[in-house]
Amino acid sequence: MSLKVAATQKVSSQEKLFNRLGVLRAERNLSRQELADALGVNYQTVGYMERGDYNPSLELAFRVSEFFGLPVEAIFSRKPFRPLSEQLYPNVKREGM
Repeated sequence: MSLKVAATQKVSSQEKLFNRLGVLRAERNLSRQELADALGVNYQTVGYMERGDYNPSLELAFRVSEFFGLPVEAIFSRKPFRPLSEQLYPNVKREGM
């Protein structure tokens, strides 16, 4: 039996969670449907979460964390993530800056 989670309401800009779901999914060459099946949710829920239109429940956030083998805070944040290139190479001067 799989659990299905529906994205029922939009999130306000103050409640928005930022995430790395799209990057993590792309790194593993997963479709939204494949990730949704693994998490027991509708594929649209994955899209809503990736865009920041839906905040996952704590339980779903832990399922995502377990699926990717990463801590929750590596996937979700209340503040925008810095690009990984900036985190890996902080002293590299960027054009236009």
